[in-house]
Amino acid sequence: MKFTIKLVLTLVLFASAALLAINFYGLTKELRPDNLSPEFLRFGERDLLLSKKEYFKAVKKVENESDLEYAKRLTTVISEGTAHVDWEVYNPSAFHQLVPLWENWILHFMGRYSGIPEYERYHFSNPQKSMERGIGICGDASILMSQLLSKHGIDNKIVTFPGHVVVAAEFDKTQLVFDPDFGVVIPHSLEKINTQRAATKGLYSQQGYSNNEERFLVNEYTKSYSIWDGPKHLITNKFYFEKFAYFGKWFFPVIGVLFVLVVFLSTNKSKKE
Repeated sequence: MKFTIKLVLTLVLFASAALLAINFYGLTKELRPDNLSPEFLRFGERDLLLSKKEYFKAVKKVENESDLEYAKRLTTVISEGTAHVDWEVYNPSAFHQLVPLWENWILHFMGRYSGIPEYERYHFSNPQKSMERGIGICGDASILMSQLLSKHGIDNKIVTFPGHVVVAAEFDKTQLVFDPDFGVVIPHSLEKINTQRAATKGLYSQQGYSNNEERFLVNEYTKSYSIWDGPKHLITNKFYFEKFAYFGKWFFPVIGVLFVLVVFLSTNKSKKE
């Protein structure tokens, strides 16, 4: 029995120490992939136009900037600061879609062993982590924009179509739609783009996107959609699990080490008595 207890305590100590070592190693690592060159990106040379430093600076609301001006500029900034990787094409580890072990071992193990696709190719709900990694698709861009607008008290909604995600917000009682994935501001309401194809025709091609891309999006906007009150509403369980994972990655190994230490000290004290 004593041997079994010692073995368990030893395993707990080594596992906890290893996880702590991984966590500290992660503090020295860069979450943004270092191979985000044009040949891997959907829009080639027109993709990822901002460096990480420029991106973090550009998303800040500047002095005397109106809410509408900020929303319009932010739409472009997020598009230019995000690397548009074909989400399902590359190995999940290639561009840190699978959260690296050193970044968060809980999310990493969820991606490896849970069988849940959303964790194998992970979308961050934390805006800082999303920007730091610097890759994403329409959902990532819209979740990020929604949170940044909310941070500045700008009421907004995340809108999901079957094959695309955008953000809608009202300014002076006029609703506009923002597509931070493509960097396009749609100067019409959801109702209008949903019922009138002409409302979105030309908006994407004018910014250099292909006719096929525009045709797809114009068609998407005519389909049924759902409206969400921000990321908490859109991805409730994952939103809170991510917070738990970043707390737990330090909490559990620290508790493991402390537990073994307490048992060891208690055992030594008993022997002396």
